[in-house]
Amino acid sequence: MATINSPATTLAAAAAAQLDSYTNQAVLTVHGKDQPGIVAAVSTMLAGLGANIVSLDQYSDNPEGGKFYQRTVFHLAELNVKLPALEAELGETITKGFGLQWKLTQRSVPKRVVIMASKSDHCLLDLLWRQRRGEIPMTVPMVIGNHPELADDVRGFGIPFLHVPSKPGPDKSEAEAKMLDLIRGNADLVVLARYMQVISEDFIEKVGVPIINIHHSFLPAFIGAGPYRKAKERGVKLIGATAHYVTPDLDEGPIIEQDVVRVTHADTALDLQLRGADVERAVLSRAVLAHCEDRVIRADRETIVF
Repeated sequence: MATINSPATTLAAAAAAQLDSYTNQAVLTVHGKDQPGIVAAVSTMLAGLGANIVSLDQYSDNPEGGKFYQRTVFHLAELNVKLPALEAELGETITKGFGLQWKLTQRSVPKRVVIMASKSDHCLLDLLWRQRRGEIPMTVPMVIGNHPELADDVRGFGIPFLHVPSKPGPDKSEAEAKMLDLIRGNADLVVLARYMQVISEDFIEKVGVPIINIHHSFLPAFIGAGPYRKAKERGVKLIGATAHYVTPDLDEGPIIEQDVVRVTHADTALDLQLRGADVERAVLSRAVLAHCEDRVIRADRETIVF
């Protein structure tokens, strides 16, 4: 009897095959003070090692001594074997030669993404669904929840769900210590998929990887809790969502992705919340995808997204 594959299975298999095809590809991001010769030097260095550039994007905010950003995807046969020599050359060419910062990642290695959630499921399930379909190059070692309600949904994807409750009150140190023990060594990125707790500066510092949050507002408007209620009270005609990197300053980290939807005076606060959920999950998924594809360079309080 012939086996009929579902579209989801077929798409996931195609995505996995594409990831395999990236085995000898790497992504190089460079940023720092703009100066003549950077692109030529990087290209010459890669060519000297036998690499073939697949794509190259660059941006300068001021050609007369401003800031320079570049993302290069290249193919290099036997990449794993040549990585030490490549990294040494990058240090000489980019760090010593131009005083720039750089990051090199293997394109075939998916990011390990730990997701944290509370009771809302829309952002979490959207990420898990896209990961299963191969739409985002990531693995999910675990989902951590401060409430148990989403456990069955998460385990249905074959992913461990770990319940770490938070005690009432401002002191979350005990819960954060447990989460740090779970996350350390298991993540390249943490995503707050409507995790309705304020993350402490200590946690941000100790977790050791970037954290992406989804805020249900078009920042910088309506920072903090209850943005849909605040939006209704102000009579706004557009509501939105913002995905940003987490910093100690609440909802003020570098913005990665945003989107909006139009509303009217007839929409209630609940209507806004329901319509906003679609925007939230789309914005968060796009932000996580950009990060996992190494298309985001953080620059102080802003981001460059290629």
